[in-house]
Amino acid sequence: MMPSVTPHLLLLEDDPAIAKTVVYAMERAGLRVTHSLLVRDAMRQLEITAFDALVLDVGLPDGSGLDVCRAVRAHVTRNTLPILMLSAQGEEIDRVLGLELGADDYVTKPFSPRELVARVRGLLRRGNGAVHGTPAPAHAVPGLVLDEPSQRAVLLGQLLPLTRREFGLLVQLMRQPGRIYSREALLDAVWGFDADSTERTVDTHIKTLRAKLEQVQPQREFISTHRGMGYAMALPTAQGRG
Repeated sequence: MMPSVTPHLLLLEDDPAIAKTVVYAMERAGLRVTHSLLVRDAMRQLEITAFDALVLDVGLPDGSGLDVCRAVRAHVTRNTLPILMLSAQGEEIDRVLGLELGADDYVTKPFSPRELVARVRGLLRRGNGAVHGTPAPAHAVPGLVLDEPSQRAVLLGQLLPLTRREFGLLVQLMRQPGRIYSREALLDAVWGFDADSTERTVDTHIKTLRAKLEQVQPQREFISTHRGMGYAMALPTAQGRG
């Protein structure tokens, strides 16, 4: 989704003090914010308002921001929304879970409001056009059709529920099927050179992308892993994952 003239954010945070600080920082930076205290309120807002990005707290009285993240990524028209997760928990497992569900970034409390604004601006800036290069060759993967302007991928007539990052990885791998892309190259191409992400992020998104492709066509290998090197779009004749 292209950011509007004044980007509109949905903030899901139940701590009034934190919410007030975030709203103030965002509005001072020229961003518009709608604040929800509960998961059900956030879900209601998503039904009636077109947002440009979401900032979701993990722990809420009636659930988790992870529930909202999961629902957004499963939605046909909202699944490319940039999502940043907030959490008081700093363990790696929480970060990995958020990334596996499709979050684009993760900030642990306590955090600097200025840093949070910078990260949200980064997500908005990289929201479109982060993937560069030549178009994918026609029929490189039989039955797979990519529409880059709308960020839609269709496999054997089925629309794939891909997140923005998953779609970006698919496009990049499709540019030269069979070519091995290093994790660093994929990170730079899809997340951007200034992205505050790691190569583990690429692994997580490749895993979910592969699963969504193979859910439609389980007998086929789509993405091959080359240990110590990276990933490649498997050619139709390739066998095994390497």
